[in-house]
Amino acid sequence: MSALQPDPMPSDNVRAPAAAATRRYGSGFWAVAFAFLIVMAAATLPSPLYGLYRERDGLSAFTVTVIYAIYAAGTIVTLLSVRFVAARIGRRGMMLSSVATMMAAAGLLAAWKALPGLLVGRFVTGVAVGLAAGTAITYLIELRVRANPKASVIPARNIGTAVNVGALGIGPLVAGFLAAWVTRPLTVPYLLWIALGVIALIGLATAPETGTPAPAPAAGKQASSSSRSVGLLVPASVATLAAFAANGLFAGLSGLFLAITFHHPSHALSGATLFLVFAAGVAAQLATSRLPASRVFVLGTISMVVGLALLVTAVRLSTPSLALFLLSGALIGAGAGALFKGTTGLVLDATAPENRLAMTSDLLIALFVGLSIPVIGAGVALDQGATPPDTVLGFAIVVGLGVASAGAWLGQALRSAQRPARASSIKTPNTSI
Repeated sequence: MSALQPDPMPSDNVRAPAAAATRRYGSGFWAVAFAFLIVMAAATLPSPLYGLYRERDGLSAFTVTVIYAIYAAGTIVTLLSVRFVAARIGRRGMMLSSVATMMAAAGLLAAWKALPGLLVGRFVTGVAVGLAAGTAITYLIELRVRANPKASVIPARNIGTAVNVGALGIGPLVAGFLAAWVTRPLTVPYLLWIALGVIALIGLATAPETGTPAPAPAAGKQASSSSRSVGLLVPASVATLAAFAANGLFAGLSGLFLAITFHHPSHALSGATLFLVFAAGVAAQLATSRLPASRVFVLGTISMVVGLALLVTAVRLSTPSLALFLLSGALIGAGAGALFKGTTGLVLDATAPENRLAMTSDLLIALFVGLSIPVIGAGVALDQGATPPDTVLGFAIVVGLGVASAGAWLGQALRSAQRPARASSIKTPNTSI
């Protein structure tokens, strides 16, 4: 071979490991997405089963509220510590811990057939959800960048937010249908989730770690990015909280209304109704992928306010309308899904890579606080003698005002963030999501 001819062997030797690494990051991406899906689905898995728990343990509405509050506390406390734990055990370690914790919680709920077992199991579930929710979206983005540094991170971020919202509907759907068909409805769903957890652990075992800190940006750029992201984080968190308060209001009361107001106590229908709400959120995220952020916020806010109005109307008619009730849930879910996708995109686009985990955790704390407040508040109101229609009317007014106000505040913050960017000819944090 001539000395002037290139030797193909070195380049082949370089390309082979690079291609293998790309495939590993790509397969790791889907392994993480699957693990995220089943952990988030475990969060709402018992939702259509609470009627059975009431019969088994004689639970009052207030006790069910306490159970939900314990779950929410586990999630929020864990989200507050995610950034510190991840620094020690890495992204993959966080996801492995999340799945293992979820499996332990499912085992407790399946084996410990008493109220203390339900309380402990739901708290442990909350810890598992906090570990996954605070880590997965950032991990997915990093895996996408490692697999193809030139690729846009937007698809990875969109998949993460879609899984975050959509999985919350899959758990009730599966548990509701199992409750209608199997002989041990308070055991079989948890055993199924343990089996899914084993599959997730196998997938995560081959996923590469991505937790190496990114190089620090220049001082001026870092200060600008930090200021912009913090300026957007507060109104984005308030908007996320308000949006999921609307979701929480519907989700928390849907089973009660189906059984009492509409005379449909079916566990399968209860699970399918919650699936409809969260599936509408995913559909809205996909449908608004090419729209500018400001339009997404407007559409999301309108969808939720209209949905809340229809919810109040559906349960207060002289002949309550199930079709109107389901439509209201779909509109509420669609609005919340669109707003969450938008707030996540805005904040992460304005955040330096090394701060994404912290910012994601902060947004998700707002999400779970939003999901919790109406459920806990409605449980207290019902326990004090308020009727279900009056309870939903009072909460719908408060949540509707909160959604509209938060949307206006976030729109103002977005315009403020874009002005300096246009003045200096720098790309805005987000023009489309």
